Amino acid sequence: MPVSHILVVEDDPLILMMALGIIEDEGYIVLKASDADEAMVLLERSSEIGIVFTDIEMPGSMDGLELATCIRERWPDIKILVTSGGVRVSETSLPPQGQFLRKPYSANDLTAKILALR
Repeated sequence: MPVSHILVVEDDPLILMMALGIIEDEGYIVLKASDADEAMVLLERSSEIGIVFTDIEMPGSMDGLELATCIRERWPDIKILVTSGGVRVSETSLPPQGQFLRKPYSANDLTAKILALR
């Protein structure tokens, strides 16, 4: 089934708006959350989310890596893209098939990663 819905989890409003614009311009339906707790609520409510694009460093009960691990355990078919400008990420810290995109990223970088995940 093709991905049509992407959940963006980002606590910085400017970065969130930029990511939303880039992803919407590619024709996806975008949902947004400012932390992992809000993201979990959206994931429980929508079975249409195919990709989660999450920042690592954010407030709340979980950071983005913990959120990614939780998603992989509960919703194994959802693709995961993790981003950060400050945290160094190794392949072993990502859940299986998770991808990483370093901040700052360009529209082309984000679009390429999303296309690769589909």
